[in-house]
Amino acid sequence: MGTNISLKAGTASGTVLSILPNILSEDILKTVILAALGAVVSFTISYLLKWLVKSKNK
Repeated sequence: MGTNISLKAGTASGTVLSILPNILSEDILKTVILAALGAVVSFTISYLLKWLVKSKNK
């Protein structure tokens, strides 16, 4: 049984539109800040681990 793309799009947009009114703007700002912080930490740790492995292999 094939999955219809419009069914997926309708389900996703309906879910987002039903959640959207319940989210406060403060929550969105906090989520954006935490996502940015998580991305920076993830990048930094990945960079440091890559540097450690590279320096250990020399």
